[in-house]
Amino acid sequence: MIDSKVLFTPFNHKNIRLPNRIVMAPMTRSFCPGHVPNAKVVEYYRRRAAHGVGLIVTEGTCIDHPAANGHADVPFIYGDAALAGWKKVVDAVHGEGGKIIPQLWHVGAMRMEGSEPNPSVPSYSPSGLSFSSQKYGHTMTRDDINDVIKAFCLAAKNARDIGFDGIEVHGAHGYLLDQFFWEDTNRREDEYGGSLENRTRFTAEIVKAIRREVGSEFLIVLRWSQWKLQSYAARLVRSPGELERFLEPLVNAGVDIFHCSTHRFWEPEFKGSDLNLAGWTRKITGLPTITVGSVGLDSALNNERSDGSLGATTNSMDNLLARLEREEFDLVAVGRALIADPEWPEKIRRGQDAELKPYLRKSLETLE
Repeated sequence: MIDSKVLFTPFNHKNIRLPNRIVMAPMTRSFCPGHVPNAKVVEYYRRRAAHGVGLIVTEGTCIDHPAANGHADVPFIYGDAALAGWKKVVDAVHGEGGKIIPQLWHVGAMRMEGSEPNPSVPSYSPSGLSFSSQKYGHTMTRDDINDVIKAFCLAAKNARDIGFDGIEVHGAHGYLLDQFFWEDTNRREDEYGGSLENRTRFTAEIVKAIRREVGSEFLIVLRWSQWKLQSYAARLVRSPGELERFLEPLVNAGVDIFHCSTHRFWEPEFKGSDLNLAGWTRKITGLPTITVGSVGLDSALNNERSDGSLGATTNSMDNLLARLEREEFDLVAVGRALIADPEWPEKIRRGQDAELKPYLRKSLETLE
């Protein structure tokens, strides 16, 4: 077994000082009645920080836009009650020596009809299309685009004001920003559609506006993915050259760290190289990246059984540690393994691999 000490080396970037390379991945579980983090949510995050997670990325938090939310009981990042709840989470995590950033979220065309707090509001999307290319919801105007940018800025300001250590912009998995990225859902004929560079414009403008709002040292992470919830085989870019064209406007806008979402971190992104998506992103941009995808487990999320039985067993960390050792990426996001076992970082550090708990799909229903 490869020594896990590389996973426990410090990481420093801008205002962030982490004792190790472990990130808690954002995982939506809909445990915030009234869209407000409660005492159980405080304890959920505190416990992960207490057992050694360096940086926590919260579950998706909806921004203050009428069409941002698509689910019951997901937290908001606006309003006095929600912000007071998040302040308790931040203080608890900081009390354990951890760092925490919220994931800022707009669901776009994935908005479920009748969702609170504005049940009569339709889905917003780049071109008013469903993922099957049928007419669906509302095509965003220039004014709508500006309104969403302002809402992301307000969310970032709220996060900074209550003590979060940065923010993550959710640009992955087929939600609103990703709908602008993806040519299948973005059929616009203005400056926000068409070329790959134009399709990044909306997100780049969001990042630029956030940077103006929060200053140069506040951490901005961008999560992005090739795959979508509607299509695991989807591809935004098909070559390193296209990837460079995609990333350049986002780097210029002010992204600090790219969080590169994949189902399996060990899979190469392009033929002719073993580099994964985070590895290619780091090679092209020179910026830190976060890898994610079945870390510590032997099965990807989309391959789990739906009956609540065993979803994934623990797996060797040697491949991950070797990649981290050669600096393919900088940080490692752990999702389901941390849901199953809050003590995961400590057990890895102590070499107690045999004591790691397997992940059960029903683990998502608990706050342990």
